[in-house]
Amino acid sequence: MATIGVIGGSGLYEMEGLLNVNEVSVTTPFGDPSDKYITGTLGDVQLVFLPRHGRGHRFLPSEVNYRANIYGMKQLGVEQIISVSAVGSLKEEIVPGHIVIPDQFIDRTKGVRKDTFFGNGVVAHAGFADPVCARLSDTLEAAARTAGATVHRGGTYICMEGPAFSTRAESFMYRDLEAAVIGMTNLTEAKLAREAEICYGIIALSTDYDCWHNSHEDVTVEAIIKIIHQNVAMAKNIIRHAVGNIAAERSCPCATAMQYAVITDRKVIPAKAREDLALLVGKYL
Repeated sequence: MATIGVIGGSGLYEMEGLLNVNEVSVTTPFGDPSDKYITGTLGDVQLVFLPRHGRGHRFLPSEVNYRANIYGMKQLGVEQIISVSAVGSLKEEIVPGHIVIPDQFIDRTKGVRKDTFFGNGVVAHAGFADPVCARLSDTLEAAARTAGATVHRGGTYICMEGPAFSTRAESFMYRDLEAAVIGMTNLTEAKLAREAEICYGIIALSTDYDCWHNSHEDVTVEAIIKIIHQNVAMAKNIIRHAVGNIAAERSCPCATAMQYAVITDRKVIPAKAREDLALLVGKYL
């Protein structure tokens, strides 16, 4: 049975048809995840859900313990993650309510958040030219179209620090970079998923036009939440269509992404670091 992880907002674990639902607490060498994991089965697939910001939306994007979240997924046997997130649109044709499957990132975070499992005596350099899994993204695109969504495949996701939204000058700059959408979370998850050799794909829900679209218009939480609530059913439907078509056997490079990444002499790796990393890259140490 394939085990698929889903990271996103609360409510997704209430998906109709999900059986054998349980809450699971995990401990990790990197601290506590955002919340308990919700597990259940949908047909022949085991799903593992996690609310990225905790139930009740308690953590800022910079406060989310991304390392613990991804490590916990790995502990629970997840090899492929579907990330559901709200984004602002930087293109006229990406209308609020549309779905985007991004394939690239530009990093505008500020080094506040932990975005690698390595350090503390171990150096590794993961390949990240193609930061999301193309095979999983193909499946998500097909599922979104089957679900009746308007889908934009590909495009660059600007990952900003937040929590404030962009200034208008920044928003116009991002358009000059020809980016497609802007958000605050997915790049960090994608980096850690790569280091954990987990396939990672994004269902990005366009909720607004950032603040470039009209000089008298600003981004508001109220407008974003309204669009999100309207599209919860669509997100669930996309996931339902996708999980049945995700193969348990992986044929993509994600599964061996760290094979040659660790550069540290194995003889000098500290015992504690070796223990902390055993689940992730122990076979290479």
